[in-house]
Parts: sequence; C-alpha cells; structure tokens
Amino acid sequence: MLNLLHIENIAIIEQADIVFEPGFNALTGETGAGKSIVIDSLSAVLGQRTSRDLIRTGSEKAFVSACFSRVPAAIAEDNGISPDDELLLQREIHSDGRNICRINGRPATVAQLRMLGTALLNIHGQHDGQQLLDEEQHIQYLDSFGRVQPLLDAYHLSYHKLTDLQKRIRSLQMDEAEKARRMDTLRYQIAELERAELKAGEEEELTSRRNFLRNSEKFISAVSEADYCLNGDDTSSGALSLLSQTQGALSAIRHLDESYGALYDRLAEVYSEVYDLADTLRDRRDSFDFSPNELDEVEGRLDQLYRLKKKYGPSVEDMLDYLERCRTQLSAITDADDTLIDLERQRAAAEKKARNDAEKLSLARHAAAEELSRQILSELTQLDMGKIRFAVDFAETDLTESGMDAVQFLMSANAGEALKPIHKIASGGELARIMLAMKNVLSEQDQVGTMVFDEVDTGVSGRAAQKVAEKMARISRQKQVLCVTHLPQLAAMADTHFSVEKGERDGRTYTKVTLLDRTQRRQELARLTGGSHVTETMLSGAEELLHQAEEYRSSLV
Repeated sequence: MLNLLHIENIAIIEQADIVFEPGFNALTGETGAGKSIVIDSLSAVLGQRTSRDLIRTGSEKAFVSACFSRVPAAIAEDNGISPDDELLLQREIHSDGRNICRINGRPATVAQLRMLGTALLNIHGQHDGQQLLDEEQHIQYLDSFGRVQPLLDAYHLSYHKLTDLQKRIRSLQMDEAEKARRMDTLRYQIAELERAELKAGEEEELTSRRNFLRNSEKFISAVSEADYCLNGDDTSSGALSLLSQTQGALSAIRHLDESYGALYDRLAEVYSEVYDLADTLRDRRDSFDFSPNELDEVEGRLDQLYRLKKKYGPSVEDMLDYLERCRTQLSAITDADDTLIDLERQRAAAEKKARNDAEKLSLARHAAAEELSRQILSELTQLDMGKIRFAVDFAETDLTESGMDAVQFLMSANAGEALKPIHKIASGGELARIMLAMKNVLSEQDQVGTMVFDEVDTGVSGRAAQKVAEKMARISRQKQVLCVTHLPQLAAMADTHFSVEKGERDGRTYTKVTLLDRTQRRQELARLTGGSHVTETMLSGAEELLHQAEEYRSSLV
C-alpha cells in the first residue's frame, strides 16, 4: 500500500506531500491543475521512462520518493525487511540526464525500481482502453489471465529448435548450378590458403625479423662493441678481465677484515653477472647469420600475407579459422544429400514436438478463455452492462512465436446483435468499462496492493458513472485505489479526497494538493457538477451524493 508520495520540482509542482489512506483515494481538480503530474511523479519513482523536461523550469533536478507498507513477503525478503516494515523508493532526476535511485537508502538502478514498481502498484491510464483495439494484445491478456507461462516457455523451446533446423535445411537447399558455383569458390579459396602454408604467429616473427634485417648493421656494430668492452681482444683487456684482476687484488686481504670480505663477495657476484652477460653477447654476435637475399624474401612473404588478409581476415589466425570454415562448408555441401535426409528427420520430430506443445498451450488458453469471459461478464454486469455479450474467438494458425492460436475479443453491445470485434463496435465509454473489468479480473491474480486509475472515466456519465464508482469502491475493499477523476460520482465514493489546485505567486505557477474535509468535499463535488458558479441546489445535490456514497460504502463492510 502507498502511504506517502513526496514530490519536488516536477513540472508545476514545486513541493507536495500526499498522505494516501487505505481504501479509495480520489484526486480532483480543474483541467491542467496538475492531477496527472501526480501520476507522472509516481510513475517516475517506480522506474518508468521519464524525461528531463519533467523538471520544473529553473531547477537543476527533480526528486520523488514513495513510501509503501504491507509489501509482499517476497519483496520484503529481497530487500532485507520484514513485511511489517516500510519500503522507501527514491529517484532524483538531473537536468543533465543522470538518475540517482535508492531503495531504503541503498543505491539502486532505474531497472530495479521498475521491477519493484510492477510488483507494488498497477497504473491504468486514460489511454489504456485503446489497447483493447489492438488485437495483438488480446492473446497477451488471455495468457496473463490463464497463467500459461510455463506452457508458453516449453513451446518456445521446441519452436525455436524447429526454426533452427528449418534454417539449416534452407541453407543446404540450393539448385545444382548454385551448388557447383559455391563448391568452385570454396575449392579455390581452400587451395589458395593451403598453398600459403600459413602458421599461427608467423606474421609477428616475420615482422620482428624484418626489423632486424633492416637494421642489421646497427645491431652488429652495437653488439660487437659491447662484446669488445666486456671481453677485450688480443691486445687489450675487457671489463671481465679487469673485474677478475680486482678480485685477485682483494683476495689477499678478504680474510683479514670482514668489510673487505664483504666487498670481495659483492665483487664475485658482479663478476658472475658480467660473465653471463658477456657470454650472452658473444652468442648473439655469433648468431648473426643471414643471406643478402633474406630481407627480400621476408618482405615478399609479408606482402603475400597482406594480400591474403585483405581477402580472408585481419590476421593469420583469422585466415586459418576461415580456411577451416571453408573446409567444413565444402564437406557439408558435398555431403548435403545425406545431411538433408538426417535434418529432415530431425525437423519432422521437432515439428511434432512443437505441435504437441502448441496444442497443450491452446487447450489451456481455451479453458482460460471460458473463465475469462465468465468473469468479465460478471464484472460488466456490475458496471451496468448486463446486456452486453463478450467472448474470446480462436482461429488456428501455422506455428508462430506465440503458438497456433490467433485470439480476438468479440462483443455485442446490444440485444440481438451478432458478436463482432471490439474495435468495430465499442464506444469510448464501453471501452473504459471493459478495460476496468479486464484490469480488475487480472489484478485479482497478482499480489499488487495498489491500483491507480488516471482519468479512466472518459466517455462515462450518468448511471454508468455511478456503476463505475461502485465498482471502484468494491475493488478498494481488497486493494488500495488511487483515482484521478472529473466525475462527481467517483469523487463522492472515495474514502479520502484530495483537491489539486493551480495558482500563481511572484509570477510563477504553483500546484498544491489539499486533503479535503467533508465541507470542502461538498464544495468540490458541486464544482464538478456545475462549474465555477456553485448554487445551493448544487450543494444540496453534492450532499446527497456524499450521503448515498457513505451508505453504499457501509453496505460493503
């Protein structure tokens, strides 16, 4: 249940705190006063898509927080609280596009808020009724009501296996001319790559060798000079010989004084290291072995690899992978007839499995359709649409992502009229009531504690409006209801009534949300009935509405 909604700098609302109560909460006000901004704020804190344009002009950021109680046990456990504790959701929207979200003070993502939002609250907007006109949505409503997701998941597995096999079969099915062309291309590419005798890591080795060959004189000169410095020659001593002489000089006194012994040991370590360096340099010098033509050969090989890379891949390893794929494809085409026979056998088995799963899904949908029709008709009777007929029509299709069923909702609004698609005959008011019935039927299956209705009374008036108000009151005995409305019948039926008013201060527009007492409610209902010129007759009528609503609510207890 939503306890408190705190809003800062959202559109024309500078700041507002709305304390919602259990039962039926109504928000009324003039058009443009900011009623739907309250719903937009609620959507924002529940992780729905929003825009920086929502931020109040002149502000750098907007902030919304929502406090919930009596949260479902699973949500409470996931967030480390008791079901009796409160759950606080917060979202800060910055003008640079950043969002800072928190759940009970801990950092969170917008996606986490959205996931919690779907479990805590259900928002039904004034345009949701139009979804009933989209026949592609009908099967989703039915599946949601029938809770067929496990059967749908099982069907998806078998269907995707079937489609994968069909793709493989199509890739092997080609005419003889196309097959011959493809085989010739593959053979040519395989032969060209095999002649190249590619080796993994070859390009790096060749590049390194080319670098040496291009700078061979510098390498030879530098290594020879370093070797001379360390090893000397027939006429002069190198560093290694001088280090040896130094050791000999200290050898006579190293036992007479510990400090000279330590110097001698350090010198021995240096001599050993320099000896290894000298040996390594000598090996490097002796390893310089290349022919005058080697650089041309290396350049030619690298050029060959460059030309091959332009055709077959950015590296030698990629070209080797491509070669292996070509061999695999050639083998598959060569053996295509045998492979196709095996794949056709697998496809037939997969299709049988997919059809079997689709039939199970269809049976479950048919059973759900009967119950859905029964419950919706019951709901519509309570909404003063007792003569309406509603049915779910099925047509069998080829296997698709959703199964083998095409689902369509049909209705007849008048006695004696045939059932027809909803989009052909339903008026705006009928759509609103059918959608309300649908929402109520579906909500009874979930654990969502709060339902929000944003001006869903469009096209509804008179007796129908009274029936919608009574329906809202009945729903509010099971779930908390928040309703933005222009209808006095709905506002009168509310347990808690808020007024949303717009005004100006210092040249700026401000919106405030006020909890109304009974006297103020009577005044607001009279305004909803007759506009700005409220008369005593209107006030008497508003009082009668309140009295009737109180009696009806009492009958529900």
